Amino acid sequence: MALADRLEGRMATPFTDAIELILRCAQANGRVVVTGMGKSGIIAQKIAATLSSTGTPALFLHPAEAVHGDLGVLMPGDVVIALSSSGETEEILRLLATLKRKGDGLISFCCNLSSTLAGASDVALDCSVEREACGLNLAPTASTTTMLALGDALAVAVSLRKGFRAEDFADLHPGGKLGKQLALVRDLMHSGEAVPAVGPSTPMPDVIFEMSSKRLGITTVQEDGKLCGVFSDGDLRRLLEREGGGALARSARDAMNQKPSTIAASELAATALAILEKRKITSLIVVDADGKVEGVLHLHDLWGMELI
Repeated sequence: MALADRLEGRMATPFTDAIELILRCAQANGRVVVTGMGKSGIIAQKIAATLSSTGTPALFLHPAEAVHGDLGVLMPGDVVIALSSSGETEEILRLLATLKRKGDGLISFCCNLSSTLAGASDVALDCSVEREACGLNLAPTASTTTMLALGDALAVAVSLRKGFRAEDFADLHPGGKLGKQLALVRDLMHSGEAVPAVGPSTPMPDVIFEMSSKRLGITTVQEDGKLCGVFSDGDLRRLLEREGGGALARSARDAMNQKPSTIAASELAATALAILEKRKITSLIVVDADGKVEGVLHLHDLWGMELI
């Protein structure tokens, strides 16, 4: 709560300044280099990971290794975020001269804004706490939690300013549950020769053959590549119930659904699943802005995605 109050009060301007510094860095194709020692270093690694996963290239730099050659990772235009509860961590202070010489922007997370690190920073953000959660008030606990929350807030604020979208998040998370939930329709749909297709005048025996051979339980009905309708197993059953043996004399246009459910290839798979469940259907036809068929997405294509 104290951190939230500070972000809305006296710390609002420094926090905004930090956002602007990172945005300028991104516009110059720079990266955010996050550094910290000990427990703060562990938090720094997480902040770097959060920045990267929300569209801001970032990496962790160990301050002790930095003075033995790893400073070479710093490039002109990079911004450094340095975490130090006291603001007097020796390993980090030894980096200051090089950081100033390289001209990198410096943002610090400190519990002491009167410290050497805070004073040397372009932007110093206050991570002070009333006391540590440790019974001895010594082990970094509450302070590191505050640093973590502040780093997450900064990463999210930057991503919002950059217009980071769910599609962008999906591109950066192709694996695991998140990647599966954020997969796009185009990544899962049947396309090309795998799409069942007949013309409006196609005789019913040929319609049935196309539907059976492609094994999706439907066939699209197209004219010049544009979607006219869909014929499904259910449509076939209803046609047979209605007309018996005469059904085979019909053509695709006689029994097709002229208003099938469609979706764009750029939509999320989760959106497609919601449509399938709401309308109690098994397939969606993927069309472009001109109504041309690009593919077919079947409910089975979503199995194993931890969406169902």
